[in-house]
Amino acid sequence: MTFNNMEFVVFDVETTGLYPTKGDRIIELAAVKVKENKIVDTFDTFINPQREIPEESQKIHNITPDMLKEAPTHDEVLPNLVDFISGACLVAHNIKFDLDFVSHELSLMGRKLRQETPAVDTLKMSKKLCPYFRSHRLTYIAQSFGIRNDGAHRALNDVHMTIQIFYRLIDMAYDQGYHSYEQYFKDFSVLKPSFKIHQQNEVSLF
Repeated sequence: MTFNNMEFVVFDVETTGLYPTKGDRIIELAAVKVKENKIVDTFDTFINPQREIPEESQKIHNITPDMLKEAPTHDEVLPNLVDFISGACLVAHNIKFDLDFVSHELSLMGRKLRQETPAVDTLKMSKKLCPYFRSHRLTYIAQSFGIRNDGAHRALNDVHMTIQIFYRLIDMAYDQGYHSYEQYFKDFSVLKPSFKIHQQNEVSLF
């Protein structure tokens, strides 16, 4: 199996802030399952963080407390995300940020991510394959590739941008000699973060 024939789940989170271990939480989560550059399924939801959202964060993603009043909680959403991923390769832009939040939320439920599940970072891909870019922000890369930006800092919009960037970078990687998934994982994957499990029974979900 070649790398671009694998099944991927491209995902993104919007949050109350930058630091999950200091009480910041996910308020929006989007994930899109793709294979051979075709969308297979979509998972998209608001999440009630059960805490205040700082005004400076609201200005970035335009998600207000009123939008989250009837949203499900993390305990309801995270198990569904795990089922959705179902062994696929995870992909995100600056994936460490997103994985930190997902991993921390799972740790609060007494669960954790398995290290065996591959996680590929399009930020690492861009820096390696396009070193001449003056920025490697998602919106700048999209603009450089001629990809439409329909609203940055909303999870599903960012995911759709990331998908297009990801497959463009795969084509570039192939031209630069990346022909096996081992090569991609060696240069572009990241390790899962590890947080203290908050319950006695820890369960590896994916």
